Order: sequence, then C-alpha cells, then structure tokens
Amino acid sequence: MTKPTNFPAQSQTLPGKQSNMNPEPEIIREGYKGSDKLKNKVALITGGDSGIGRSIAVHFAREGADIAIVYLSETNDAATTKKLVEQEGKKCICLKADLQDTKQCEEVLQKCIDTYGKLNILVNNAAIQFPKDSIQDITMDDFTTTYKTNIFAYFYLTKLALAHLAEDDCIINTSSVTAYRGSEHLVDYASTKGAIVSFTRSLSKQLASKKIRVNGVAPGPIWTPLIPASFDDVTAFGKDTPLGRAGQPSEVAPAYVFLASKDASYITGQFIHVNGGEIVGA
Repeated sequence: MTKPTNFPAQSQTLPGKQSNMNPEPEIIREGYKGSDKLKNKVALITGGDSGIGRSIAVHFAREGADIAIVYLSETNDAATTKKLVEQEGKKCICLKADLQDTKQCEEVLQKCIDTYGKLNILVNNAAIQFPKDSIQDITMDDFTTTYKTNIFAYFYLTKLALAHLAEDDCIINTSSVTAYRGSEHLVDYASTKGAIVSFTRSLSKQLASKKIRVNGVAPGPIWTPLIPASFDDVTAFGKDTPLGRAGQPSEVAPAYVFLASKDASYITGQFIHVNGGEIVGA
C-alpha cells in the first residue's frame, strides 16, 4: 500500500467506523510473515474492532495467538476483525462492552477465561477524545467519559487480569505522543495519556518480581476511525510530522508484537514511540 499524504474531506460520529473511512486504513502490510512469536498465547485487546486494535489482533493471530476483542458499539467492524483473525487460522471472540462500567469489565475478562481457559497478554487500547479549543468548552460529562474510558478502564481490567497472568505474561498499554508534548486541543485526552505512562512505569516496578512485563506504545498521528470522528478537517492529518504523513495501523502493530514476544523479555516499564519521527522525552 502506498501511504497517503493527504485525505479526502470526511466526517463521522464518535466512536467512528472503519468501514466508512476513505481510504480504509492498512491493517497488515503485504508480505508480513509470522514466525510463531506468540504461539499458544491468548490476548485480550480492548478497542479491537478497528484501527490500531484491529491491526494488533490480526498481527497477533498471524504470530499464533488466539484473540478476544472488546468493542463499544461497532458490531460490523468487530465482525470484520473476527473474520480477519479467523483467516489467520486462529480463534476470535467479540465482546461488546462499555469499559467505563466495572461490572462489564468483569464480564469481558470472565468470558475470555471461560472461552480460552487462560490469558497471557492484556492490551489496554480503547480510547475516546473530544477535541476542544478551550478548557472552558470541556463539559464535565466529556471529561468524565474521557477519564473513565482512557485510564479507569485500564486500571479495572489490569486488576482483573492479574488473577490470570503469570510469569512471562505481559500487559501493553496504549498512550500517545500527546502525553509527551501536550495538545492544546486535547487537554483532557492528553492528560489521560500522561497518566497511562506513569501507570505503566509504576506497575512495571510492582510486577517485576512476578516476571510480568508492563510496557506501552505511544503512537503519533495514525489513520484510525477516531480521527474523522473527532476532527472537522482531516485533509492534512499527519503532514506536520517529520515523515510528512500520517501512519497506518500496520506500522504500529508490530511494536505490540515485539513487546508481547520473547524478543522483549528484558524490557519492562518502557514505551515505543511510533510517531513519524517526532523527538519526544523517553
């Protein structure tokens, strides 16, 4: 796939649907070869119906893992992810849930365990954003939704998952470049992503003695459904990066494969910056 440097004008309502995007994001690059890096593993991926989450699911499946994805409301997108995972010869269950609700967090985790009998990899990835030009325009409802979705759910699911994770298992959290450089239009969103960085680093220290690794990925501007569902103008999205374009989910997911695999056995408490060349603090 030739990576686009401009996008047609388009808009969606939150949380966005991948099937309505123009062009649709690239999920896995042509020629990507799996090598059983995650053979016999089970991964639970939130926000796995589209965008980065879908790409992670397909890459993990190609590397040998069975998958459980959690999605909010995009049933058709979730079904497409399930089909793509199954085309890789692996199993996939789709779990509809609002992760702001602790009870629903409990239910999705239990359904994963009931289906597969174990959990090896937790990917906390689901997120929401409501761009505003002024802090005065951020409503308490939007602020609360952003925090409950972007960091509270990570906390809930991690607590639940730890009853099932063992030595050599891992947790991977999705942060953002905005955690490091800030964003004048995403004050609340960026602050949740900063919280994810501190959460990841602190938890990695707590779980090191159990040999459970905790790492994260901090993507830059990636072409996902959240973008046309959040911003009025997407035509030049990503052009301000050093590489001059937005990234595709297919360019982010391999970082998750690396962190989930034995290749990263001596890495914990760290973030990989997949952001098109922007230099940010570690």
